[in-house]
Amino acid sequence: MRIGEGVAGVLLALVSVAGLAQTGGKLLVASKGLQSLVIVDAGAGSVVGSVSEGAAAKDTAHEVAASADGKLAFLPIYGNSGVGKPGTDGHEMVVIDIASQKVVGRVDFGHGVRPHFPALNSKDGLLYVTTELDKSLTIVDPKTLKIVGQVPTGSAESHMLAISHDGKRGYTANVGPGTVSVLDLVGRKTIKVIPVAGVVQRISISMDDKLVFTSDQTKPELDVIDAATNTVTKRIPMESFGYGTAPTPDGKWLLVPMMDVNKVAVIDLKTMAVARNIDLAAGTHPQEALVRPDGKTAYVSCDHSGQVAEIDTATWKVKRMIDTGKVSDGLAWAR
Repeated sequence: MRIGEGVAGVLLALVSVAGLAQTGGKLLVASKGLQSLVIVDAGAGSVVGSVSEGAAAKDTAHEVAASADGKLAFLPIYGNSGVGKPGTDGHEMVVIDIASQKVVGRVDFGHGVRPHFPALNSKDGLLYVTTELDKSLTIVDPKTLKIVGQVPTGSAESHMLAISHDGKRGYTANVGPGTVSVLDLVGRKTIKVIPVAGVVQRISISMDDKLVFTSDQTKPELDVIDAATNTVTKRIPMESFGYGTAPTPDGKWLLVPMMDVNKVAVIDLKTMAVARNIDLAAGTHPQEALVRPDGKTAYVSCDHSGQVAEIDTATWKVKRMIDTGKVSDGLAWAR
């Protein structure tokens, strides 16, 4: 049975902290339709809780990040529309304790900024949140929930963020302008704004920090940026328009959901070409990808069907479809 408003409430009442502790890992899903954080027991592949964000009207979070210890979830409340579209301007980030399934804090940005994507920098321990209307990243201390700084992006609609594994660089996908901003996270300044395409969406970085990937929304291709030169050096043709991207931990593959054809492209990062396409059911509309830290499983959120596809990366087969709630979008892993 697909999770709905009433079922979510029942689940929330029944789940125990002990039950969560036995899973060994949780998949966190931002359900825009439920205005909730949906928690999935990764081992069982089933929903074990749904926590309301408590946002006003139809405002909701689109993305989620987990704290380093896996205890907290951070959900910026974007608003009630999409990037570049008219609607409300969110001004806060909700903090949820995953075990107790309760909202335990909020970060107020002081004015409407449309906060969207949160990313934890494993090197400095700080949380970087894209704050679109300020053309910036806002830096939050995840322990004190205090705002401790900003990094200008030099562009409007800085929607998504990737942080290099050494913690020194940030890269934002600036949707409408069709650019990628390269950011010095140590010096907290913009290094370069790279022209990429007419419109871009989502962004990720290779495991060796040498390549940055974003999806062209005007042509069915993936654009590849050389991080050493900060220039586009490769455009990989695909069957359809890509969206979110995620590399496997071994650095060999890149997963790219293709919404319009209900498939996930698997790109060989050695040959820089599509190696295979994984078929999903019609009407699923896959958009965001996440690969589990052990590399054995990939998850792809499907907003139209309200599900997450669980994919075995050894066989590239879909193991199961997990019902996670209306308009399932952002994904995060909590150990």
